[in-house]
Amino acid sequence: MIEYERHSCKSVKVTRASLHSENINSLIIDIPFDEFQMRLSMWAEDGELIQDAFPGLNSDQREFIQTGITIEEWDEIFGEED
Repeated sequence: MIEYERHSCKSVKVTRASLHSENINSLIIDIPFDEFQMRLSMWAEDGELIQDAFPGLNSDQREFIQTGITIEEWDEIFGEED
């Protein structure tokens, strides 16, 4: 389950459990709250691909929205990139 709240006028704090560790993780994403809600609905309810629903986010941010897995956890799972 994804939880989110307004962090500032231009950012959202997204919180969810990691599918890897089950830890509760949070990430601040620079996107206005209303836009985040609209784009989340496009992905979660309308079936848009996440990269189409959130074209302004990087792949790590989109992965976090989908799975709750942080960059640090990816490094733990797969090792750091060289």
